[in-house]
Amino acid sequence: MQKRVEVRVPVRKIKEMKKGEKCKLDLKSKVRRIPEFKGVVFWDITPLLKDKCCFRECISLLADHYRGKAIDVIVSNEARGFIVGAALAYELGVGFIPIRKKGKLPFKCVDLTYKKEYECDTIEIHEDAIMRGDKVLLIDDLLATGGTVKANIELVEKLGGKIVGIGFLIELGYLDGRKAIGDKYDVFSIIQCNTTNG
Repeated sequence: MQKRVEVRVPVRKIKEMKKGEKCKLDLKSKVRRIPEFKGVVFWDITPLLKDKCCFRECISLLADHYRGKAIDVIVSNEARGFIVGAALAYELGVGFIPIRKKGKLPFKCVDLTYKKEYECDTIEIHEDAIMRGDKVLLIDDLLATGGTVKANIELVEKLGGKIVGIGFLIELGYLDGRKAIGDKYDVFSIIQCNTTNG
């Protein structure tokens, strides 16, 4: 049996914080609202990513939530999910597995077609990416209607992975994505937008 060694590399602190003290950064203010993009209100995370303190704080908050849980790998959907998922995998000392659009991965894949908020999409994962029983943390930038994360769950579970948590930077509460996911999974988000105005 292969022994798993966990290496934790802490994110540098923005400042020394007392135990239990809340972050003073206004992360939500760094998310740009675009009123009409492909027929929906679009929440743009690029200003948040550009701000080194806010980006660092987001990864730190996610890491603090999942630290100490048994996780073998983080799986994220392209493209913005990669940014968050890979950084978090590094921070937690676990592997990272990408889910990509059809035709982007070079090896044999398992695929799935699903309906997104404004179009249909086909996603793929390498057939050998997840071993049966692997403990998988799903990470993405945004929970909207839940269609993308449901497709990710289906792919992971088809390969025999066990979902131990699902995390997001932003959750659009007004689209009820949690209902689509159901109560079976531990869902965590950092920023909540409960109306189309935030």
